[in-house]
Amino acid sequence: MDDWVIWIILAVVLGVAEIFTLTAALGLLGIASLLTAVTAAIGLPVPLQFLVFALTSTAGIVVIRPLVKRHNIRQPELRRFGVEALVGKSAYVISEVTGHGGRIRLNGEEWSARAYDETLVIPTGATVDVIEIDGATALVYPRE
Repeated sequence: MDDWVIWIILAVVLGVAEIFTLTAALGLLGIASLLTAVTAAIGLPVPLQFLVFALTSTAGIVVIRPLVKRHNIRQPELRRFGVEALVGKSAYVISEVTGHGGRIRLNGEEWSARAYDETLVIPTGATVDVIEIDGATALVYPRE
């Protein structure tokens, strides 16, 4: 079997493995194998083929892979919807909030609220942070 055929087979195996791992490393090694197959097809001796493979795979892993990871393989930002999106927002107390009840204005809407710490009494006009949503009630903590 010719050397270039072995390099092509290695490139295909690495390419298929890249499809399953999505690490961008095995694909770059597959490309290095393809480039080495070209050098083998033009008749370079085996030691030089290994040198070409080592240089191209090292260049791919050290230079190209960080660029690919930085620009193409970003995880989308997780977005919260509904009442989960209200957690962490600030609100305005419109009726004194205690551990048993009260009212706040949150995102332009009036909400029932309870103090997250049941011993707190939060006066009207204070700014609070929403810690949790429990049904239709916001559990809040005063901003310091």
